[in-house]
Amino acid sequence: MRHRPIPGAHGRVRPLSLLGDPVLHGPCADVTDFGPELAELVEDLFATMYAAQGVGLAANQIGVPLRVFVYDCPDDEDVRHLGHVVNPRLVEADGVVVRGPEGCLSLPGLEAGTERHDHAVVEGFTAAGEPVTVHGTGFFARCLQHECDHLAGTVYADRVAGLRGRRLRRRIDRAAWRRAGGRAEG
Repeated sequence: MRHRPIPGAHGRVRPLSLLGDPVLHGPCADVTDFGPELAELVEDLFATMYAAQGVGLAANQIGVPLRVFVYDCPDDEDVRHLGHVVNPRLVEADGVVVRGPEGCLSLPGLEAGTERHDHAVVEGFTAAGEPVTVHGTGFFARCLQHECDHLAGTVYADRVAGLRGRRLRRRIDRAAWRRAGGRAEG
């Protein structure tokens, strides 16, 4: 049994930014201060992700335009991947392109078939400033690509084209949260 803190146990659940909030549609800034405020942000990201029952969450999804994301996501073999990446760079996205269901905490209740590579590698840092490389396959590769997209100002709906894209946009327009505004409690 491991004896380390549960991520998010000391974090604060923050409101989620929803599609249409400007913070989701612009590139995030690099983290330059690896101090206690960053550690607190990572804890809050985990707490918010768990409260919303997600598998990944980027900082801009809680209104913080910094390049940080957290994840607690299985791969296709049901192996759990848990961690965070600060200033991530997607250095590889390759292998077979798979169209699979993809959802997002910033578009609650919706999902659409989205094309992603089945292998991804992300490099970055931990909140303590240590270099980290994260390898993902299958569903976890999808998660890594999805979170890196968020930090570049892209949501998965931006990647859905054609008939599927038009159907998704109609569902977005009809969504109750869309008519209610741009924030949701986590």
